[in-house]
Amino acid sequence: MTIVICPGIHDPALTQQFVQGLLEAADQTDLRPEALLVFPAEQYPAYSGLHILRFLHQQCCRSNPDLARSTPIVFIGFSAGVVGAVSAASAWQTLGGTVKALLAIDGWGVPLVGNFPMHRLSHDPFTHWSAALLGAGKDSFYADPGVEHLEFWRSPQAADGWWLAPDRSQPPVAISAASFVTALLRRYGELR
Repeated sequence: MTIVICPGIHDPALTQQFVQGLLEAADQTDLRPEALLVFPAEQYPAYSGLHILRFLHQQCCRSNPDLARSTPIVFIGFSAGVVGAVSAASAWQTLGGTVKALLAIDGWGVPLVGNFPMHRLSHDPFTHWSAALLGAGKDSFYADPGVEHLEFWRSPQAADGWWLAPDRSQPPVAISAASFVTALLRRYGELR
């Protein structure tokens, strides 16, 4: 487990479809399903970093408490799950773990604060612009034309838009949300 997916408050089937969209974009040979750990937001509050952290420890650290320090993690949060992901990632790092990056998908109104790389993805240009007032993070993405909030999560491969460089010194690049996510996973060593 090196990628922790923190869904929002919605039907769990949407998260399964999100994972399938990533696997398709990554050409399943590069992204192993067993590398993905999905927080059960249907059982616990999606916005609770404490519950996410407890879940991580139950999944990976029960038999080996030092595993937290030896397992670098990428967090992918959606909507209310971004609140939990930011909090859990900061706590994971405080406890001695390594956070490679955090991808905040449609975490409107959630400040991106932490001592690790963060990337914001938004379902439309206005949401992206207004959410960036609380921190755009590094490279970011917004869908254009905009898509519905839950559709953005369910089908990232169908959400076309723009990859923005952090300093805006480079022109935007046309790409799908799923391809943007897999490019970042490749950057952080999660894909070949």
